[in-house]
Amino acid sequence: ALIVLGTLAVLVLEAGNQGTLGPLDLKGKILASWFQAVSPRTAGFNSVAMDRLLPSTVVVTIILMFIGASPGGTGGGVKTTTLAVVSRYVVATVRGEQDVNVGNRRIPAEVISKAVAILLLAVTLVVAATLVLACTESLPFIDLLFEVVSAFGTVGLTRGVTPSLSTFGKLLIAFIMFVGRVGPVSLVIALTGKGASGGKIRYPEEKITVG
Repeated sequence: ALIVLGTLAVLVLEAGNQGTLGPLDLKGKILASWFQAVSPRTAGFNSVAMDRLLPSTVVVTIILMFIGASPGGTGGGVKTTTLAVVSRYVVATVRGEQDVNVGNRRIPAEVISKAVAILLLAVTLVVAATLVLACTESLPFIDLLFEVVSAFGTVGLTRGVTPSLSTFGKLLIAFIMFVGRVGPVSLVIALTGKGASGGKIRYPEEKITVG
């Protein structure tokens, strides 16, 4: 679904852009759009110039890089299964369902908790790193966000601003890439030393009004 939606989005948005898909024939536009929808989640190659993309297509590419590949592969991002579990959890909550079911299987609560934690930590890391770079670098915000998400997803795509980053900016991007490869939850557990042995004390429940 991500490949199809990504291909259609790139094709529709960039079809008339003379800096990217505009000069190509219909077959070339479809192939380039397909490649550009797959590459941000896996290899990191580009069939069109990243700095020539329209802002809307840049946002689509950022979303694809953030989602990333599926578990078990070498791709980065938060992973497709993480997004699927969180999405299904949101749907179940809106419907008032007690369990989160996919097909004829129930998703364990610990898996849902881990998926939510991964997504929340990833968003926090990307936003924080982008804001820091926005304060230290004299570059367009969208380019900095693209650079951070590309590093987090270990994609390798860039809009050409990497050489213009300061030494601090390059080190920060390298750190984000390391976190993206290891995984935010795994890194936090490694740094805090709290894993399966933690949380032995259970306190009474407290109902809190949210939303």
